[in-house]
Amino acid sequence: MKKKIHPKYVHCTITCACGNKIETRSTVEKISVDLCSKCHPFFTGRQKIVDSAGRVEKFLKRYAKRKTTTRKKKKE
Repeated sequence: MKKKIHPKYVHCTITCACGNKIETRSTVEKISVDLCSKCHPFFTGRQKIVDSAGRVEKFLKRYAKRKTTTRKKKKE
C-alpha cells in the first residue's frame, strides 16, 4: 500500500436514537443513527413507523381520499 494516501482507522462509537451504543472501528470517530439492530422492526418483530419529512401522513391522507371515493357502475 502507498503511504500517506489512506485515512486513519480509529475506534468509533455508533450511537442510536434508542440509546444503544456500539463500539467498532471506522474512519470517523462518532456516528449517530436512527435505527440499530436493537430497535429495528426486522430484528424486534415490532412495527415501528419511521417518518421522514411527513411522508407517512402524506400517504395516509392520499389513501383516505381513495377510500371515500367510489367507482361508477357500468350500465348494463
